[in-house]
Amino acid sequence: MTAVAFSNADHSLGAASGLSDGGKSIPSTGSRHSLSYLAHFGLAEAPFGLTPDTDFFFASPPHQEALDTLLHALESGEGFIKIVGAVGTGETLLCRTLLAELPRRCRALYLPNPALDPLGILCAVAEELGLKLTGQESYYRVHKAIQSRLIALARRGTRVVLILDEAQAISLESLETIRLLSNLETEKRKLLTIVLFGQPELDARLQAIPQLKTRISFHDRLRPLQREELVAYLSHRLARAGFEPTALPLSPRAVGFLYEASAGVPRVINIIAHKALMLAYGKGLHRVGGREMREAARDTLAAKAVTHTARWVLFVLATLGAGAAAAGWLYLIA
Repeated sequence: MTAVAFSNADHSLGAASGLSDGGKSIPSTGSRHSLSYLAHFGLAEAPFGLTPDTDFFFASPPHQEALDTLLHALESGEGFIKIVGAVGTGETLLCRTLLAELPRRCRALYLPNPALDPLGILCAVAEELGLKLTGQESYYRVHKAIQSRLIALARRGTRVVLILDEAQAISLESLETIRLLSNLETEKRKLLTIVLFGQPELDARLQAIPQLKTRISFHDRLRPLQREELVAYLSHRLARAGFEPTALPLSPRAVGFLYEASAGVPRVINIIAHKALMLAYGKGLHRVGGREMREAARDTLAAKAVTHTARWVLFVLATLGAGAAAAGWLYLIA
């Protein structure tokens, strides 16, 4: 069985050969059916895409706390900030949201893939600062040019923040180069604020550079969504995608299976929920049930298996939680 989850609505079904289960299949026939899938649920765009779209940023408690920490640290001119999150918990989306909400007079230098050697890191920073390089400059010359540009920006009242996504991929030598960049300062303040976004492996790398670890003034850790946060997450993304009805197009039992299969990891939630909506559309249903959610989860490599015991628990929770789920949705759209 093969299924591909796409973030682009025009390609929701285009590359999939169809979801199948027990010999039954739902054929996919291209973008015409992709658009019908959205229209079927009254959606303007796909609600569970994998692209880190800031319009869909969900301010769960840990994500909002991390964003508030970042904005406060940038306003106060702190030198080093670290945000860590397990795969799929939304550190890249948080990074993009920070870029969209930077304080005034704050200039961002964004390195989405900083797996570079030390000179490569310096050259990438220099290019983000608008410096023209010939490619023949030495490490010392590039570092000196960066310092001069940062001083000029500081005199104009511009704060500069270097944001590195996927920071766990940075070599120890390049991390040392980043540490040395943090030494650039005037008598009053740092010339450069540095924000590291990464997976938990980043913490292990920092253990090897205590001089860098001790400079981190603020840090936060993202976590998967908790069970009670899932309905709000689904409601938020569906509403942002244009869904208007007062009830979720997922049954309480389906929501329970989704949480169990995804363990609350947003990326896995998106993949499974996207497939479940496609399955419901293929069957002509306007609401995803437990069967569709189980089939979608079985087709997802990152999903956790739902045991028979867990299914009984989920059934009870779904029955008891139907009222709470509806209340959560009504609260969101109120």
